[in-house]
Amino acid sequence: MLKTLKNLKKEPPSKFKKMTRQELYDKIIERRSFLCVGLDTDPKLLPLGVDMLSFNKAIIDATRDYCVAYKPNLAFYEKHGVEGWRVLDETIQYIGKEHFIIADAKRGDIGNTSSYYASTFFETLGCDAVTIAPYMGRDSVEPFLKFPGKWAIALALTSNPGAMDFQTIKTSTGRPLYQDVIASLCDYGTPDNLMFVVGATRAEMLGEIRSIAPDHFLLVPGVGAQGGSLSEVAKYGMNKQCGILVNASRSILYASRESDFALAAAIEAKKIQVEMSGLL
Repeated sequence: MLKTLKNLKKEPPSKFKKMTRQELYDKIIERRSFLCVGLDTDPKLLPLGVDMLSFNKAIIDATRDYCVAYKPNLAFYEKHGVEGWRVLDETIQYIGKEHFIIADAKRGDIGNTSSYYASTFFETLGCDAVTIAPYMGRDSVEPFLKFPGKWAIALALTSNPGAMDFQTIKTSTGRPLYQDVIASLCDYGTPDNLMFVVGATRAEMLGEIRSIAPDHFLLVPGVGAQGGSLSEVAKYGMNKQCGILVNASRSILYASRESDFALAAAIEAKKIQVEMSGLL
């Protein structure tokens, strides 16, 4: 299933997949798209007789021309234990090197634990990026920033209702907590290895975030099934190198629950890509 420790030690660092900010931007311009397809693959929602891996491969084949990134959500794979990890590993291998791969893991811990999390996703699985929860501070974030050509994507302002419980509380600086977190994280990393998660349903706040982090990429979930506006996200969030990856999951994956699911996914992804092309 996964690479053995013995074999992993023999692999030179150059083998591991990397994608720089310029290379990501070049992909965006080439495909006229900043779409990220979220692989939140739920067996309960799949067409009858289709397994997770076959579904993922069909979705990838149907959408790869319309997107620049894929984002497997780890919860949907970890639930199935060893088999889930096998499906995740094979899905990542199937995506290949031409797309930016984000492990949506939301990891957050300190010291060696973060170092091993980073190594898991960057080296063992070969992802380009991993989402992290930054609220344990600098020593929980920096291990993810030590891998050349790899990215940490820190939760900044999320789109769930509970986000308002803590993220928008005013601090002693007079700013909402999420803005202080973004400002601190900009001191830890650079636009070349650090992105921020900002929910699309908070699109008007993207302008405030841009004043703090003008050059960083933003990963923006919430477009599609969650009701976020793509044009609003582009209006407030774009920078001179696009600077945004917009994630759509359910609206693409489950555009049809029948045997034509791949065709329906392609139609939905292309529709988003066409709008993105106009915005670019």
